[in-house]
Amino acid sequence: MHQSPDKTRRARRLRREPTLAERRFWEVVRDRRLDGLKFRRETPLAGLTVDFYCAELKLVVELDGGVHRIRELEDAARDGRLRTAGFRVLRCPNEAFLNDPAVLTGEIRRLAGEMRRQPPHPSGSA
Repeated sequence: MHQSPDKTRRARRLRREPTLAERRFWEVVRDRRLDGLKFRRETPLAGLTVDFYCAELKLVVELDGGVHRIRELEDAARDGRLRTAGFRVLRCPNEAFLNDPAVLTGEIRRLAGEMRRQPPHPSGSA
């Protein structure tokens, strides 16, 4: 999917100005520090920009600040769009991650373990 120049500029700005939770999450996952999984920050997917993306798991991780409490419908629509495009979505409030990062990282490890235990698709394409 083509990325518009405006979306590219926005993604770059978001990478330069992460929230505290995003900075801490990035410290945990960057350079394959979390079980060898590669994450990207502020990545364009399905016409949206997501906080973090792991291609191996087709996993989107969204860390939500206070504004998301009033944006639940928009977030649900975004999540639906991502799921329809074949991605898994994990949302975590910033405060929850900052208070106990092991909850989110544990869920990511659980999903990775599930995926790695699944036999490969017979066609080799799925």
